[in-house]
Amino acid sequence: MFRRIACGSLLCGVLALTAGCADKIPTIPTPTVVNETFTGTVNPASGDTHAFITLTGGPITATLTAVGPDSTKNVGFSLGTFSPVLNTCSAVFDNPAALQSFELKATASTIGNYCVRVYDNGNVTTDGVPYTYTVQVSHP
Repeated sequence: MFRRIACGSLLCGVLALTAGCADKIPTIPTPTVVNETFTGTVNPASGDTHAFITLTGGPITATLTAVGPDSTKNVGFSLGTFSPVLNTCSAVFDNPAALQSFELKATASTIGNYCVRVYDNGNVTTDGVPYTYTVQVSHP
């Protein structure tokens, strides 16, 4: 009889402690998604770079949302890491023939400096006119 009372008391104590700890389990906040839009012009035999900073780790998506004057033409499009000291963009993902609506996706492991680059892959030089573009970047 004493064993049943002791086991019951112990079980009640464990349940009370577990219930008390349930309110103290930390929750991981959902990272805030930042959307940035970059626009510019690519002249023949050149490129244009835009830097951005992630505030935490998480997914990065860069979308080439517009290319002009002819949206059927392709351009070079890169996503990479940015060095503020050297002011350079080192491409990690690159599509040398990206069409309008093309996406580059990556995952940032932590806070960092990243960049997108749109560049002449030969089409701008061949056409002899500057191309305009818009890039949408979504990042943490």
